[in-house]
Amino acid sequence: MLRWRILLGTLFIAALVILCWLDCVVTRPGAFLLPLALMVGWLGVVELLAIFNTRGCMPLPCVLHAGVSLSIFLAGITVAWPHSAAQNPPGQLGWLALGLIAGLILALFGEVRRYDGKRHSTINLALEAFTILYLGGALGFIVQLRLLAGGPFASDGYIGMLALISLIAIVKMSDIGQYTVGRLIGRHKLAPLVSPGKTWEGAIGGVAFAILAAMVVFGWAAPQITNATANSIRLFSDYARLTRIIAYAVALTASGILGDLAESVLKRDAGVKDSSNWMPGFGGVLDLLDSLLGAAPVAYVFWAFGIVGA
Repeated sequence: MLRWRILLGTLFIAALVILCWLDCVVTRPGAFLLPLALMVGWLGVVELLAIFNTRGCMPLPCVLHAGVSLSIFLAGITVAWPHSAAQNPPGQLGWLALGLIAGLILALFGEVRRYDGKRHSTINLALEAFTILYLGGALGFIVQLRLLAGGPFASDGYIGMLALISLIAIVKMSDIGQYTVGRLIGRHKLAPLVSPGKTWEGAIGGVAFAILAAMVVFGWAAPQITNATANSIRLFSDYARLTRIIAYAVALTASGILGDLAESVLKRDAGVKDSSNWMPGFGGVLDLLDSLLGAAPVAYVFWAFGIVGA
């Protein structure tokens, strides 16, 4: 199993690096990563449907796929229509909100149309709304992170890529820290009924790993990506900025843990170990992305309102 983790993890990282590089060199940011987000959303819906079905719940697949895909696409509408979003980053949330509401309307229409007096329509409608918000909303925030530019930032075309890389690097390094430290010295359970493997010691290790990743991203990677003059020496001498970056890493760790535990609740309730088994050592798409889904809205707030930046 560890061999599969190392092999697939290496392939995932290599593929993501290539896609990010391609997304940086094209004239329209998001041209490569938006289709990836749509594919991930589609696979996530398939896995959630399987989880719901094990409990006898039957939300409409067409509604889930349409609602999630529409939310993600509208979050990245500037890829197809560059002048569709306001210059102020929070103003771009209107497109994502429109996609989520449209998905809810589709869910309402679908349940009204198939109602026969025998189905658990309220439960199915709740699951449809949850899936659209959980997958479409969270992935939509990840897409909008990539498309950030202007506003409080020095718009050089790469700030969105830095925001996306910071999210992925910090959250995934936190996951590694939680797993490593938890396995080595973990004693006190964080949420024993939901995720018996998680410990408070692991969470503290996750924070330490996340802060280390943040130092690398903002001290070394940021100048490389944005062509800025900042460097690690300047980062460590600017105590106010350093404090904000540490707060960013801690906030992403906490929200990432919540995202992980939220997916664990779904799996525990359905009586399954993984969201699917098509990735040996990792499980399914949701198992790979659960912490990112929880952390994405928090990361967007930090970037969109200028709390952190290049």
